[in-house]
Amino acid sequence: MPPVTDIYYDPYDATIDRDPHPTWKRLRDESPLYYNEQHDFYALSRYDDVLTASLDWQTYSSARGTVIEMIDPSPTGAHGPEGLGMMIFMDPPRHDDLRKLVSRAFTPRRVTALDDRLRELCAELLDPLAHVGGFDYLEDFAARIPAMIIGALMGVPNDEQDQLRHWIDTSMRYEPDGISAEKASAMSALSACMNGIVDERKAQPRDDMVSDLLAAEIALDDGTHRRLTHEEVMAFFSLLQFAGTETTARLLGWAAVLLARNPDQRTLLRNEPERVGNAVEELLRYEAPSPIQARFVTREVEWHGTTLPANSKVALLTGSAGRDERKFADADRFDVTRHFDRHMSFGYGIHFCLGANLARLEAKAVLEETLRRLPDWHVDEAEVEFVRTSTVRGPSRVPIQL
Repeated sequence: MPPVTDIYYDPYDATIDRDPHPTWKRLRDESPLYYNEQHDFYALSRYDDVLTASLDWQTYSSARGTVIEMIDPSPTGAHGPEGLGMMIFMDPPRHDDLRKLVSRAFTPRRVTALDDRLRELCAELLDPLAHVGGFDYLEDFAARIPAMIIGALMGVPNDEQDQLRHWIDTSMRYEPDGISAEKASAMSALSACMNGIVDERKAQPRDDMVSDLLAAEIALDDGTHRRLTHEEVMAFFSLLQFAGTETTARLLGWAAVLLARNPDQRTLLRNEPERVGNAVEELLRYEAPSPIQARFVTREVEWHGTTLPANSKVALLTGSAGRDERKFADADRFDVTRHFDRHMSFGYGIHFCLGANLARLEAKAVLEETLRRLPDWHVDEAEVEFVRTSTVRGPSRVPIQL
């Protein structure tokens, strides 16, 4: 166990989550292998350590889940969250077989083809707001874009896409005292809606990803093929809809906050829009929307002179890695002109974010269209509301004044 320290990091603590960076800095400097006794998990916080662990899926397994509270380290938890059937909760070879089925949908070529539709949606939603005194940047505009795009790709009817976004937000909410009636209702409604769409596509396929998944086949070891089960299609649908909606929305919320906090950077992007793509990477580095990835440790391994025991839980703090001064000079400075080779905010290795190309395209389009219409805005950060989850971090509401 790491040495006793007065540092306390808890991803479930709302106060810490509001600004975890001072705590993460202390972890990197004083306790690079940290242990939280209350929740029984370890944490790696330095860039190189998070990268190394992300690449070693044999030691740091996803098969028991990638959320701290989900992982059961006991022998009875050996089969992991199989009932969910999501490839992010799998290791190779099964993970690789399933990932191949959907990776073609997120190739740079196919994603780039969505750019015109993104611009149309931005104009449709933002033009009526550009001349009012103020509005909620996320709820009235930006958070709706990724929900509409991934919903359209999956085959969600246009008039249901925003409702799914609200159900997803509620379903992901962290509730330490048990599931509330509101969350249970949202989860039930979401499941019913998505199951209904899958059943409809079975009867009448269309040009969407749910239909593609229903038609897809997995090659078996004996040379035969099989179709995905209903449960497997639902797992893909849920994973892509949740990930495609939630994390990009948080990224866009951070963009509104950070560009208001750094008006010189906003002016630079308005005058030099060719820098927006790089600004998206800096946003991802500076405030990772998904800052914590949990893994199950399959064997004893040493970090910084301390043993990380087998059959334990470890949090890979990708959000902390993005502020590691060992990797990024002046890491706490937000700089849209910064040059760097990579960050950890999409993960790394076999679980690198499947939708990274789409998230980048969406963020770039939304920021360019925002800056074209809104040269300046102000954010009262006391009014900014945050999501409450154990995996995603960022604003849920960002009221702006023009």
